[in-house]
Amino acid sequence: MDDRNADLVIRAGRVFCSETGLDGPGAVAVRGDRIVASGPDVSPPAGETLDFSDCVLLPGMVDMHAHPAPSTWKYGMDADIDVLPRGTTTMLSQGDAGSAVWDYYLDNIIVPAKARIRMALSPAVQGESDDRKVFGDLDNVDTDACVDTINRGGEHIWGIAINVSPPCTNGTDPKEVMRRTLEAAERTGKPLLFGARIETAEWPLAEQLEMLRHGDVLTYCYRTSAQSIVADGHVIDAAWRARERGVLFDIGHGMASFDFGVAETAIADGFPPDTISTDFYRRHVESNPRHDMARTMSKLLAAGMPETEGFERVTARPAGALGMKGEIGTLAPGACADMAVLRWNPDAAPLADVNGVTRPGGCWEPVATVRAGEVLRPRPA
Repeated sequence: MDDRNADLVIRAGRVFCSETGLDGPGAVAVRGDRIVASGPDVSPPAGETLDFSDCVLLPGMVDMHAHPAPSTWKYGMDADIDVLPRGTTTMLSQGDAGSAVWDYYLDNIIVPAKARIRMALSPAVQGESDDRKVFGDLDNVDTDACVDTINRGGEHIWGIAINVSPPCTNGTDPKEVMRRTLEAAERTGKPLLFGARIETAEWPLAEQLEMLRHGDVLTYCYRTSAQSIVADGHVIDAAWRARERGVLFDIGHGMASFDFGVAETAIADGFPPDTISTDFYRRHVESNPRHDMARTMSKLLAAGMPETEGFERVTARPAGALGMKGEIGTLAPGACADMAVLRWNPDAAPLADVNGVTRPGGCWEPVATVRAGEVLRPRPA
């Protein structure tokens, strides 16, 4: 870095960044909203210096599946209050808005937020803005309106969100919903964030996976139901083929979509997730212990994922999936100054899956967040 003072220097007992190869004691220097230096020998004069000798410093965590939205909407939670202070600086909305409410969402949620929010747009015109089943009426699944909205949404719209589970389709034909959504994706060149229909067996999961393309993301990947990506102690062939085509597999924990048995089987079989996400929405706001990215990642570590792979899958991997490599998910000089400070708590509450099955072993917990150079602290649980 040049010889000007930094605005902020953060030192930590461990600085980790898979993009730059950092993994050890060190510091990151910030000027304005940019990282200007990172590594073991960073020690410039600074307006403010913070020292976290017993913590790990990561790039700001990136959540590929969450629900930042107005509190009056079906799943809406406040990203700046409920998520950002706990280490997640970037999040992807899973279909909260559709074409009919996109302008309102952009003006009232994305633009004023401190957190960085991207949208996986719903092909249903209302998205999840009310209590209707999102795909319960095919007349509301408007391909042309979805395409038009994406074309004017610019960088704010990453892709398209679709969930063909029975609670979302409510009796409509899930294959027709998928057909219209894929048409919109092909016309715009955008990826899908896809929730499969696994609660019933009339549409084989293998057929659904075959429809996904390079860059599409299957969320809820470690869910157990009538169908799963694991069977007879191994990951199914269709999932392996999808991964070979470039389909990504995401956790999407939520209230119903993380099972330790599925996770442990898949990881032991050499099939870890590509990205770790929370599916954080309104019902999680008052959870105790708090449902957040650090705790969700800790569950994957308890299921057998090596720690450095877990760190990568909440930082660099989702940053790449969002097309933002080099800007987020990294501590490289020139990147946005987004960071998460986590401390290991060996005495944390047991880690539980959605069925109440628990694993011991401690938990990473958020201590501080830096978003574009501003330091934030989590509110007490």
